[in-house]
Amino acid sequence: MVSRLLHPILNLHGWQAYVLVGLLVFAEAAIMLGFVFPGETAVILGGVLAASQRVNIVGLILLIVACAIAGDSVGYLVGQKWGRRLIATRALRERQKGIDRALQELNRRGALAVFLARFSAFLRAVVPGLSGMSAMPYRVFLPANAAGGVVWGTTFCLLGYFVGAKVEHASGIVSYVLLGLIVVAVVVLVVRRHRKGPAEFGEPEPDSGAGSI
Repeated sequence: MVSRLLHPILNLHGWQAYVLVGLLVFAEAAIMLGFVFPGETAVILGGVLAASQRVNIVGLILLIVACAIAGDSVGYLVGQKWGRRLIATRALRERQKGIDRALQELNRRGALAVFLARFSAFLRAVVPGLSGMSAMPYRVFLPANAAGGVVWGTTFCLLGYFVGAKVEHASGIVSYVLLGLIVVAVVVLVVRRHRKGPAEFGEPEPDSGAGSI
């Protein structure tokens, strides 16, 4: 099963791989794709492809960073124009507590909150839009967003690259199983962070009886 799922992705090369990874990273915050597909998975798999020399690792990292910054910038603009309407949708109403806490952190920590949000799947999807909605100046948002994109994109791409180099020494189904286990472990970690939501900013969850401010 793992082999069948990963085989089409790991057989990509050249522009096809660049386009797929770039689009997934861009769409994560731009259209909130991060709710269903954590960007780390695409970035790690991109690094694996680079290890097998299907793409260039430096070019891939530059693409990932650029797409991360551009996607978050689109998310910022969407939040600036339609943020209130989006929060009123059913999908986001169910996450209202997390959104409220993220807004509180943005108001309190500003650029630092934007940087830290890059490392949580839930926050990475919503914080760019919330930043635009909260009237954070783009000149404040952009440097923090860019710094987070550089650190996040480089780290996870290199993780996939070095993992892929090890997988290359295995053969056949063994390599796919090994890579599959690693990807599953990363996804589980991201989902756990996703469920914690804005608590990742370092503050305890409020008591169930306490209302949001």
